[in-house]
Amino acid sequence: MGQLVKVGGYVSTLFNKLVYGDKEVRILVLGLDGAGKTTILYRMQIGEVVSTIPTIGFNVETVTYKNIKFQVWDLGGQTSIRPYWRCYYANTDAVIYVVDSSDRDRIGTSRDELMSMLNEEELRGAALLVLANKQDMKGAMSAAEVSEALGLPRLKNRQWTIFKTNALKGEGLNDGMDWLVNAIKGSK
Repeated sequence: MGQLVKVGGYVSTLFNKLVYGDKEVRILVLGLDGAGKTTILYRMQIGEVVSTIPTIGFNVETVTYKNIKFQVWDLGGQTSIRPYWRCYYANTDAVIYVVDSSDRDRIGTSRDELMSMLNEEELRGAALLVLANKQDMKGAMSAAEVSEALGLPRLKNRQWTIFKTNALKGEGLNDGMDWLVNAIKGSK
């Protein structure tokens, strides 16, 4: 089912609508606070890193990738906000989940949030792209370590992959987005 990809990919936020011609595809991009979701959003939107503060609530932007328009929703990842993520699960075709690869103390929390989300009925058929972000940080877990810590190899009946990313340098975004576009096309 899943494959470990050693190339990069980075994204984060809630990609709400990916448009193929006249079809809309709903993509959620989520992760714990501090994973790099807002940095990725603005990296994709304007092509550079901007100074960010923790997202309380959400940011919404439109991003175009390979002539495909995404309505991107960047949802805050703080503990108090995470229960509201489920308000966005309906009609979701894919989930992009961003992990801070250097945050070993909270990888268990990240796993618990991800597995809880994936067990929701509304997300049962959604493809999963995991972005192992912050690969530039000292002591960052490899994509293989993140995959194992999140329990990805045990996922059954779900198309998934993981990409190493560095949001500050923009490394891996195109690879992750290419995989996502192909996964969505393949499921339609």
